[in-house]
Amino acid sequence: MAQYSRIEVATVMKETGMVPLFYHPDVELGKNVLKACYDGGARLMEFTARGDFAYEVFLELNKYAIKELPGMIMGVGSITDAAAASLFMQMGANFIVTPSLREDIAIVCNRRKVLWSPGCGSLTEINKAEELGCEIIKLFPGSTYGPGFVKAIKGPQPWTSIMPTGGVSTEEANLSGWFDAGVTCVGMGSKLISKEVLATKDYDGLTAKVRKTLDLIKKIRS
Repeated sequence: MAQYSRIEVATVMKETGMVPLFYHPDVELGKNVLKACYDGGARLMEFTARGDFAYEVFLELNKYAIKELPGMIMGVGSITDAAAASLFMQMGANFIVTPSLREDIAIVCNRRKVLWSPGCGSLTEINKAEELGCEIIKLFPGSTYGPGFVKAIKGPQPWTSIMPTGGVSTEEANLSGWFDAGVTCVGMGSKLISKEVLATKDYDGLTAKVRKTLDLIKKIRS
């Protein structure tokens, strides 16, 4: 069962402004990445369940987070159907992220009051997601739409909370573009947790990068 309500998760997303995301089949490496991000100040992690037996890896990472990393909120991304969402919620997933808008996932998540963030790419999809109870929209792929799309949406719908994923980097100009346009938070994958970091196991470097990025987001917002 989820340790955090959807409102609690949405609040932390808004407060920190960043959701790191990554996938790797190695549990021990995953624990080290999780700890490095936590030490850098991150309090959210989206585990993108893209590989075989990904549920086994997530189960161990979530157990580790609950036991060793107080306040770390674990969620799961790349979920494409209600059955998968239900499986991961049974393992304690605190939020579910999807590449597209699916009503079946909305229903099972709402039933258990777990935050779900669907990938949307049009105002019609965003409106539908909000009608289904979505707190924070995932703009995906962010690189296709850009900050201009966010600004255009926020004009007629200032209440809409948006999290772009894809096309987000740790550079100040990039982050400024997104936050100045009005995003609530950003999802950041390989630009933050790079293949090089995973290959060299540079966990200290990852901690420093996470801390620097969070400080930069705070500076931009202020």
